[in-house]
Amino acid sequence: MPQKGFKRKLTAILSADVIGYSRLMRDNEEATVRDIAAYRVLISDIIQQHHGRVVDSPGDNILAEFASVVDAVNGAIKIQKEIKRSNTDTPADRRMEFRIGINLGDVIEEEERIYGDGVNIAARVEGLASAGGISISGTVYEHIKDKLSLGYNYLGEQNVKNIPEPVRVYRLLTEPEDAGRMIGEKKPKAGKWRFAALGAFALIFVMAGALTIWNYYLRPAIEIGSVERMALPLPDKPSIAVLPFENLSGDPEQEYFSDGITEDLITDLSKISGLFVIARNSVFIYKEKAVKIAEVGRELGVRYVLEGSVRKANGRVRITAQLVDTTTEGHLWAERYDQDLKNIFALQDEVTQKIVAALAVKLTEDEQKRLDRKYTDNIESYDYYLRGLEYFNRFTKEANVQARQMHQKAIDLDPKYGQRMRSWAGPIPKSGQTVGAKIPRFLSTLLNLQKGQ
Repeated sequence: MPQKGFKRKLTAILSADVIGYSRLMRDNEEATVRDIAAYRVLISDIIQQHHGRVVDSPGDNILAEFASVVDAVNGAIKIQKEIKRSNTDTPADRRMEFRIGINLGDVIEEEERIYGDGVNIAARVEGLASAGGISISGTVYEHIKDKLSLGYNYLGEQNVKNIPEPVRVYRLLTEPEDAGRMIGEKKPKAGKWRFAALGAFALIFVMAGALTIWNYYLRPAIEIGSVERMALPLPDKPSIAVLPFENLSGDPEQEYFSDGITEDLITDLSKISGLFVIARNSVFIYKEKAVKIAEVGRELGVRYVLEGSVRKANGRVRITAQLVDTTTEGHLWAERYDQDLKNIFALQDEVTQKIVAALAVKLTEDEQKRLDRKYTDNIESYDYYLRGLEYFNRFTKEANVQARQMHQKAIDLDPKYGQRMRSWAGPIPKSGQTVGAKIPRFLSTLLNLQKGQ
């Protein structure tokens, strides 16, 4: 039977956030805080007018649910319309543009919060929306296609992070002249296939009913995480695993960069004595696998998981990151950064500081200095460092030779890089403490190259 305090339900989930929120904060924090507060009120009012409720609103994100898919879509259209009108008299560099994703899915409700794949898919669909736009999942499309006079841009089946099956995604076309228009997909023809479709639907309905009975009455285990069900005991201080960031660059050759960002974050966090951080080798077993956060927490014995993605192209980098409580699958913090590649170190520092703040960890003076320390001004040198790190992690003689070549190029571009990195890494962790023992060993390669060894 379902765990006491939890219940499952089918609901329409709306997820919205601000494009370029970090830039707006950096340019003018007070104005941005004031603007986002005003937009929260506007969006919340529209959601209530369309019979929905706001579930959560961390940072620039707003999560809401509706009993009706039609209400959710109409509410989203009204939100974008009002925001566009509000932006008319706002300077271009100070405009807040939201993107919205909507999904219809099964969720777990605990008091006023909702969790589960239904929520995660809404967030992933939101990430595929354009500025000022609305994206919907295939389940939403099936419910509204004959009820609302809209057009659709079919984006195909999208493989999204931590969801095992591809998700059909559509972008809404809301202008009156787009009504009935379909871009990217032919409308299915009615006729001889209708009965086959109805038969398939009936089969799915029966299977769904059987699955529901299994989930509610026969299943012996409960999916949601809990401290009691941890395979390993939780440490006596905040514990965290940084899952391999997903490479969204569309180029497998850029895998080294997303892996390098992951390792840098692990290393940054491992310098903090108030945190228990899982080793690189332990978290990279989850690379390119569809995982459930609660299961990761139980297997690794951690309370929190950081997951995200990296997109690097044309001299810019976009990083998304979210901190999740493995026992509830609730989000403690989430952010999206889109900046010049030259600001990559500042982005990493900000992510680290946000995690520290979210977990209420106190830093010593030395730890704060190490986190604030800059390694190099030369982005190309840093890029060679990451390439070398990727070869280094292959653990073969040939790869080690290539790693040294990459390190040498990093040193040639910034002769003092190795020494700065050595001081940045801090003391070598003791046995059983966090995970960074390999990092100083790796840095020794840089130092030896500087010494001509």
